[in-house]
Amino acid sequence: MVTALLRYPAAVALAMAALALAAPAPAAAAAPAPATARLSTDGILRWINDYRRKPDPDRLPALVRALSAMQAFKDSETCGAYIGFIAGVLGSNPERAKRLATEMLSIAPEDRWVLVRAIAYSGLPNWKDVLVSVGDRMPERHEMINRYLEGKLATLDQIAYPTGKPGMIDKIEVTFHIKSTSKAVALQPTPQLIDLLWGYYLASGAYMPVYKIVKLLPLSEDKDNVDNLTTGSAAKFTLASNAVRDLKLLAMLKSSVKNAPKDTAKVLNDVIETAEDVDTGRMRRESLAAIEELKQKGPDSKRELTGMGQIGEGALSMGCIVAAATGQIELGLPCVIGGAAYSAGLQYMSH
Repeated sequence: MVTALLRYPAAVALAMAALALAAPAPAAAAAPAPATARLSTDGILRWINDYRRKPDPDRLPALVRALSAMQAFKDSETCGAYIGFIAGVLGSNPERAKRLATEMLSIAPEDRWVLVRAIAYSGLPNWKDVLVSVGDRMPERHEMINRYLEGKLATLDQIAYPTGKPGMIDKIEVTFHIKSTSKAVALQPTPQLIDLLWGYYLASGAYMPVYKIVKLLPLSEDKDNVDNLTTGSAAKFTLASNAVRDLKLLAMLKSSVKNAPKDTAKVLNDVIETAEDVDTGRMRRESLAAIEELKQKGPDSKRELTGMGQIGEGALSMGCIVAAATGQIELGLPCVIGGAAYSAGLQYMSH
């Protein structure tokens, strides 16, 4: 039995599988009506999933108002895909970005942090100008806005990617839980970051967010840091699972492997083979085995430095949720699988 992580209750696991992920919709699926009262979760998800085939950025404000009314932004750790989607629509429509941002200001004031973050993550060349243009109408978020403008909060161009195998000093820091004193501004690799990138992809169909997820793949080989293993396994599984049904994505992955570094190419080839063979079950089992080994033996670095074969349960709690997203493809659940739902899904299956 894999230890459950209390951070995501089972109800949240199912909700995230329904909210953050979108199943393929028929081409004729109707877009939601502008009246937010008539927008359902199912209608929103179908519209988001179909967006790349039939872009309609002018409907984004109505969508965001509906999500706010549904309290979809209440938990910052479960709404990453929505934030990424908003950012992707803005980034793909630079000529409309200011107007769309202004029209989204009518959401609940406590939810406006989502707009600030989406604008900062949009990748627009003038994202700071857009943020300033709506900032006066968000007095409750002035501090957050200023930190983005001053470079004190990171954007999607500032991700702390893996840089290679850890040296002895790195292993000592992991073993004794020594936190780095580096003050570099960067987004740390997390399943929530993966959700953001999938949301951006749904809005744009662009290679950029896929490329950023691919760069996280070496973390799936990290046997020292459970957070890295969680994120890398989520990146690996979500790429494979989504590429099973998204042939454009599969083509992107095949193109990426040609110029990928050796450590990335190794994992990416496994992702491609898994998608082509529709064998995500194997990947799920291998992830479970890796976590069981980590739980039983402890990180490689601790074994190397102390010879001890076990570490405390508390130190492993974050790593015990890795393995699979509850077999979404087999169950016919939404196809686009996000990182946080991947983690939460395993927690649900662990009971």
